[in-house]
This record gives sequence, C-alpha cells and structure tokens, in this order.
Amino acid sequence: MTTSAATPARQAVIQACASVGLDAAAAEPVRLAENQTWRLPGQGVILRVARVGQLDTASREVRVARWLADNDVPAVRPLDIDQPVLAAERPITFWAELPEHEHGTATDVAALLKSLHRLPKPDIALGYLDPFVRISERMAAATAISQDDAQWLHGLHQDLVAAWAERPTGLPDCAVHGDAWPGNLVRTATGRLMMDLERFSVGPPEWDLVSTAVGRMTTGAVTAEEYDEFCEAYGADVTEWDGYQTLASIRELRMVTYALQHAASNPEWIGHAQYRIDCLRGRSGPRPWVWKGIL
Repeated sequence: MTTSAATPARQAVIQACASVGLDAAAAEPVRLAENQTWRLPGQGVILRVARVGQLDTASREVRVARWLADNDVPAVRPLDIDQPVLAAERPITFWAELPEHEHGTATDVAALLKSLHRLPKPDIALGYLDPFVRISERMAAATAISQDDAQWLHGLHQDLVAAWAERPTGLPDCAVHGDAWPGNLVRTATGRLMMDLERFSVGPPEWDLVSTAVGRMTTGAVTAEEYDEFCEAYGADVTEWDGYQTLASIRELRMVTYALQHAASNPEWIGHAQYRIDCLRGRSGPRPWVWKGIL
C-alpha cells in the first residue's frame, strides 16, 4: 500500500483523536497496510486504523488486550478510554506506544504461547477460531493467475474445510493468538510483548504452533536449531500430532492467498504468488521451499 493511502486515513485519525481529546496535528503514519498504524509524537500514543466493516474485530482486540492485562500476560495495552472510535466508517483504536524494541524470536513466541495456553478459557466473547477467514475473498479478488490454478485452489480450500471439521483430537481448546509468529511479537528492554490481537479467539492451541512449524517444514524461514529450541521452550512438537498436516496445509493456503491479495494491486508480487502456487502443486520440488516474506 502506498503513501497515497495516508491522505483519507489522516482525516479519520484527526476526527477520531478530536473525539477523545487528543491532538492529531502531528500524527504520522508508521505502517500503511491492511490495518494502518499511526503515531502521535510526544504523546506516547499509537492508533490502529482498521478496515471498514471491522468494528467487531477492533472491539475484540481491545477486550482481549484488557483481559491479557488482567491475567498478567505481556501484550500491547489499550488506552483507558471508550473505544473503538468510528471515523470515516473505519474503527480506530488507541494504544500505549511501546518503548524501543525489536522483533522477537521463535523461542520468544513459544514462551509467550506457553503462558497464554495455560490460562483458563476467557470469560469474554471471543468466538471460535476460523482458520479460513478472508481466504474466499482473497481468492475471488485474484486476477493474476490462470483459471486452472484458481480452480485448483478452490478445490484445495473445500478439501481443507472438510478436513478441518474432521481433524483429530488434540490438546484442549484454549485462548489462542491466531497469528503467532515473530513479526507479531516484540522484545523491549523489560521483556517480550504480544501484538496484533485481531485473530485472537478460542481454539486448538496447535494452530498457534503450526506457524513456526510451517516456517521450518515448508518455507525454510526457521532453521532446524531454531525449531528445536521452539519445541523445547513450549514443551511439545506439533508435527508429531496426527492433525498437523491439515493445519499446516491451511496455513500454507493462507500464505498463498495473502500473496495473491498483494499481487492484485502490486505487479511485483505476481511472480511470488505464482511461485507459491507452483510449490503447492508440486511444480517446484519438495519442501522446504523459499518463500519471500511479505511485510
């Protein structure tokens, strides 16, 4: 997403800040993606500008963050105000700005997940995990692939929906992050923090573990040593579970359709999206492959 996306969002940021008594005159964009991030310099405030129609998701993020705080799980903290705020039909949430930080490691992810998964099921409305959220919309918007590849992806999607419904029994359901990888976790001088809580839900803890396993087994983004350390820190290896391949295949499909989404608006990503499809269709040799990350 280009900086041209900042112009309409800036007006929404100014409007939302005015409604809660904050000055947005110097607001600056930090990240312009599906969900935009803005900063209020000198005020210690970060704004998340969600997509139109995502009010329920934004509201859940705030509830989750407050629940995590109540349970002493380190995570980003929302400001103590009535939020989200709707501005230009976009839900906007307000968060305490983090101190100087860097992305975490796979072992950091394991440590936080271990703490999270041990908690009792939350008494707040979260909904059950939907691992297929937005996959259909992303495939419908894919214009840069052949009809044959599109039909194959639709068939894979249908097969995985059926396999998910019949997955083997695993660990007991619990609160899950939903998108647990080092990019959604940071290290500060005082410890590790979870971020990006929009996929938080109740579901199988294996879903949170699969992302790192896929990084090792599918994309090669995680080394053997890093994966061993991840499993040791968490206390289990999800690849040994009978349902691993189903969840891994769903994660792979998500990664393909995410690339397709970017390819629809950025020609640079057409080749990368096609390569991911070719990998899944057996045209690029066995796993692990090398998939370029999308930031």
